[in-house]
Amino acid sequence: MNNTILIVDDEKAIVDILDFNLRRDGYEVIKAYNGEDGLRLFREKNPDLVLLDIMMPKIDGLQVCKEIRSESNTPIIMLTAKAEEVDKVIGLEFGADDYVTKPFSVREVLARVKANIRRRAMDVKELGKAKELSFDQMVINLDRYEVKKNEDVLDLTVREYELLVYLATQKEQIFTREQLLEKVWGYEYFGDVRTVDVTVRRLREKIEDDSSNPKYVLTKRGIGYYFKG
Repeated sequence: MNNTILIVDDEKAIVDILDFNLRRDGYEVIKAYNGEDGLRLFREKNPDLVLLDIMMPKIDGLQVCKEIRSESNTPIIMLTAKAEEVDKVIGLEFGADDYVTKPFSVREVLARVKANIRRRAMDVKELGKAKELSFDQMVINLDRYEVKKNEDVLDLTVREYELLVYLATQKEQIFTREQLLEKVWGYEYFGDVRTVDVTVRRLREKIEDDSSNPKYVLTKRGIGYYFKG
């Protein structure tokens, strides 16, 4: 499956150039021309990387960057027409991973996109190699398909376990119900998204001290769920 890039920039000519070259390199591309649409598409599509302009109408790129980073660790490359260090520093402080100053070389942008996606994939891969994930009193043993809390083995169903592992290995990444259906239940599942809510509720009853006030599997109102250990 090809990596998906979200471009958020109010300059159509720049978006078109990036779109053409990214597609030519095999990426899927999503486009937005203002910060508001950029945030909406990010939450709907869960792209693998974001190319984000700073100066935009409605919501500027720095605020979009801050919002995305509060929900996800998806790589963000800032595009700025200004060369001043302050813009670059603020962008990085707001959570951007990299930046490119306009006018830029398309080759440079493509190289940075490739490098950031590769780095992110390596981080996920290394995390996936872990034999155990530990969070306070809870330990997930990936070899034994076992979850313990305070040394007691929890009786989880296959779906509950798979959902927990998927969220825990992508800590603090927020997923919509539709994304979780696709990733955990699989493409063959065409059920109601409330299935996710039911599974989350049952999982919380087993892993949380207080399922009404969870500390592991949390809800992002209006979006979906994420893991915070």
